[in-house]
Amino acid sequence: MSFARSNHLSSRIKSYRLAAAFAGGLLAATASLAPVSGIVAVAQAEELKTFKDSSRLVSVGGALTEIVYALGEDSKLIARDRTSVYPKSVTKLPDIGYMRQLSAEGVLSVTPTAMLVIEGSGPVETMDVLKRASVPMIVVPEVFTAKGIADKIIAVGEALGAQEKATALAAKVEADLKAVETKTSTIKEKKRILFILSLQGGRIMASGQGTAADGMIKMAGGVNAIGEFQGYKQLTDEALDKAAPDLILLMDTGVDKALDDHSELLSNPALAATPAGRNKSIVTMDGLYLLGFGPRSAEAARELSESLYGKAPQ
Repeated sequence: MSFARSNHLSSRIKSYRLAAAFAGGLLAATASLAPVSGIVAVAQAEELKTFKDSSRLVSVGGALTEIVYALGEDSKLIARDRTSVYPKSVTKLPDIGYMRQLSAEGVLSVTPTAMLVIEGSGPVETMDVLKRASVPMIVVPEVFTAKGIADKIIAVGEALGAQEKATALAAKVEADLKAVETKTSTIKEKKRILFILSLQGGRIMASGQGTAADGMIKMAGGVNAIGEFQGYKQLTDEALDKAAPDLILLMDTGVDKALDDHSELLSNPALAATPAGRNKSIVTMDGLYLLGFGPRSAEAARELSESLYGKAPQ
């Protein structure tokens, strides 16, 4: 393998890993990562609801970290995982690694008294070691709905003893999302959105049901153009033609040049022939903002909705 090709492959692998973190980890392309089912089994065994001591908090999952900041509890944070990149100040904290490839040594090196973990983190072996080391851990469920966001906020608030602030924040997010739903509820012809995660050998990897992208599309009042299957899947030319998206939605990771360059993306003849391709209707949004399902999700849903249907009259 040439040096240039090796660098390109390394960059593409980084893109897939970051994307999987934002998208809920349902990618077949991340076969090297631990199975979700095993990780969930560990999560279900955890019954802790409130930390006795959260003074040295580690947060794993970008949305959870955002919630900690939104609740004003960020002074407790001593480390974060690689998907925790907002607000920008959090990146100054020690990075314990990618959420699905955590090492027990890396976590234990920062001597946490509490650990907030988004469901699906791992691998299982690391979680088992941390449990045996008696690291207090609360695993927060990941559900890609408005209620799922509210429940996530409430869970973090309860974990940190900030229930009142969490209740207020959850209510605000739910109200903002309800406003988006109300705006789009009267639209008779819903726009079809194709979320493209990556390009692999010229093939499009797109989002089906049960994914963060699918949840966001629905909250924005759109229709997932390929909602017939679960998870992520490579699309054939025939599938693209059948999908007939009105808008192509991309996640800005800063590492996948094929997606950053829209002209390269539309060099795919089947994609260029779709309504979105013909109209060059492409929207790119920050990955965590779009797919994190945290405090900013109502804002993201509104922004995506406006890309589809325009702004509401003032």
